[in-house]
Amino acid sequence: MPKRPGKDDPESKFSQQQSFVQILQEVNDFAGQRELVAENLSVHVCLEVAKYSQEMKQERKMHFQEGRRAQQQLESGFKQLENSKRKFERDCREAEKAAQTAERLDQDINATKADVEKAKQQAHLRSHMAEESKNEYAAQLQRFNRDQAHFYFSQMPQIFNKLQDMDERRATHLGAGYRLLSEAELQVVPIIAKCLEGMKVAADAVDAKNDSQVLIELHKSGFARPGDVEFEDFSQPMNRVPSDSSLGTPSDGRPELRGPGRSRAKRWPFGKKNKPRLPPLSPLGGPLPSALPNGPPSPRSGLDPLAILSEISKSVKPRLASFRSLRGSRGTVVTEDFSHLPPEQQRKRLQQQLEERNRELQKEIDQREALKKMKDVYEKTPQMGDPASLEPQITETLNNIERLKLEVQKYEAWLAEAESRVLSNRGDTLGRHTRPPDPPASAPPDSSSNGNNGSQDNKESSEEPPSEEGQDAPIYTEFDEDFEEEPASPIGHCVAIYHFEGSSEGTISMAEGEDLSLMEEDKGDGWTRVRRKQGGEGYVPTSYLRVTLN
Repeated sequence: MPKRPGKDDPESKFSQQQSFVQILQEVNDFAGQRELVAENLSVHVCLEVAKYSQEMKQERKMHFQEGRRAQQQLESGFKQLENSKRKFERDCREAEKAAQTAERLDQDINATKADVEKAKQQAHLRSHMAEESKNEYAAQLQRFNRDQAHFYFSQMPQIFNKLQDMDERRATHLGAGYRLLSEAELQVVPIIAKCLEGMKVAADAVDAKNDSQVLIELHKSGFARPGDVEFEDFSQPMNRVPSDSSLGTPSDGRPELRGPGRSRAKRWPFGKKNKPRLPPLSPLGGPLPSALPNGPPSPRSGLDPLAILSEISKSVKPRLASFRSLRGSRGTVVTEDFSHLPPEQQRKRLQQQLEERNRELQKEIDQREALKKMKDVYEKTPQMGDPASLEPQITETLNNIERLKLEVQKYEAWLAEAESRVLSNRGDTLGRHTRPPDPPASAPPDSSSNGNNGSQDNKESSEEPPSEEGQDAPIYTEFDEDFEEEPASPIGHCVAIYHFEGSSEGTISMAEGEDLSLMEEDKGDGWTRVRRKQGGEGYVPTSYLRVTLN
């Protein structure tokens, strides 16, 4: 398909493209639902769970600290109990030792009374201290047992219950988060199902046959099909005596010019080159005697060369530019009536322009009616506005309406002409549509007035406007760019013997004595592909060259 700007993109008319766009929209909706689920997960689930997790960590830390404090208190009470126990044991031993010492002194006859009294007092003191240690140890033991019972039967169970309650609340909160996630999924499931159903409908809407018809309607040219190629009888030579006044009749009696019976060169869609199919030219501008089967047929038997030349001058039309030049705007003038396009494309473009002008005209008419109503309101209630302030707008609207009416009439006339041309092409499909050959734009140096007359006729015929639009436009040249090969290296060298103006599609101009690179040999049709040193490649007559192969 040819390259087109985005606003004229024809792919939007194809069911496959429409289905693809529909699927993209459904995927967008599908993705939107997934984003909604992700948002619910991140905001209502993950964020809440993260906050609650921090709270749980703080609460867990607090419970652990409380357990550690209770354990530390219990350990501290146990240490005090051990200290009191050791003190009571030490005091008991010291009291017993003091009592033994007092008893030994009391029995010793050598001991003084004072020493005995002192030993007894010391034993009594030690016994009193042991009794106090005993009482303190008993009290400490009772306190520790009470604290230990409270630690194991009350304090630690409470801490563990709090930790258990905290973990249960954590699990409950996680379950609530899971429920929110599942509910978010359940909410979008119907919409996602609709999206998938829409994708299925879009897939079923692809219609290959309809797309083919749309493509045909978009690009059909409306050209008439070529007629049958007439049989050219080469067995009957033309019995006209050559003279100075005759046009280019060579000495062997063969005519110089080919009649309009020559069939138009076919331009196949997948050909690599649109090679001109003209006969090998002689230095006098006519075909060489050794005409090959690939060359065009000679004039019909019995036609006079002068009559042939007159018919050519009346019927030859300037060639239309190819689609490639239309697309790239390379030297092609785009006319307002779209006459540079094929008939069917011209009709469609004119129809579009006519519809646009009609819409603009209706818009201007509606605007004029609105301005008139506003003016009437202003005239009835002057405090709302000045009626004279609307006069310039009303005048401008009237001018636009007149201009648009003229444009509508102009496009209607062009459209009627284009439709009649399309209908005539359809009716003449089985008729003969031949095109006369393109005579050389300039004759070789040694040609006489024949070449001048031929070039003059060519000039006059090229200035005539086309009588029938688009009959001979090369409609398949759009495929050239897709199938052209990479530039090849020259296979030889050649020198131009005569000057040649490449006015036809696919040909190239050359000056007398110009050095050219040979790119492709003559395939038997009288044309050779060459390349100029300053750039440019095309076909020139083989008879105008002196060829040297590598």
